[in-house]
Amino acid sequence: MKENQAICNSCSNENCFIKKHIHLPNMQSYIEKKHSFTCKKTQQFIIEGAPIQGLYFVQKGKVKTVKTGINGREQIVRFTTNGDTVGFRGFGTSNRYLIGAYALEDTVLCNFNNEVMLDILKNVPEFTYDMMLFYAEELNKSENNIRKIAHMNVRERVIDTLLYIHRKFGQTNDLINLDLSRKEIADFAGTTEEQVTRVISSLKRETLIKTVGKKIGLQQINKMKSEIMEHKYV
Repeated sequence: MKENQAICNSCSNENCFIKKHIHLPNMQSYIEKKHSFTCKKTQQFIIEGAPIQGLYFVQKGKVKTVKTGINGREQIVRFTTNGDTVGFRGFGTSNRYLIGAYALEDTVLCNFNNEVMLDILKNVPEFTYDMMLFYAEELNKSENNIRKIAHMNVRERVIDTLLYIHRKFGQTNDLINLDLSRKEIADFAGTTEEQVTRVISSLKRETLIKTVGKKIGLQQINKMKSEIMEHKYV
């Protein structure tokens, strides 16, 4: 991992939790203690079960977070990009990370270690209150996803995954701005690589999507949404 200087004051990520609170008293002194670095594509920067080393904030790039499931298989639980927070699962309640995290492309990360984060939480009430709301929202999302996936068949789970990735990363030249293998799509959708391949082939025949190598583009988003509407697509 390469050291990097990511400056919060000039950062364009208005959705970043740190940037949102940069105006608060004493925040500048905490920001000066931040550690920034570049993580190369495919490199792991959080190891599941390793001692917690604070929270990470994506300054630029894309990340996948994973959790080990049945038979040691890694399940992708979240994708993150510019401004998102990584490593918050277990922070404050455990001394070890409950997830692992990998860079999906060369990614600039900002890290605030345990001591700094706990100091902020103890001394900046507005930050602490907003962090509590953030955790509540993430918990609500997780519970909704569990209920939703439990009632979806394989085709619906793959469609839901493609819509989520499209919503998260957008499209350029009719292709989603993220390269994922069929296995990675399966690991997020909770199915197998073979089933994902079959569903993608079917969606292509129906002209709902197109593919160029690993890249996928959504061509009829409304039709795809309508297939999972009963599961309260948001």
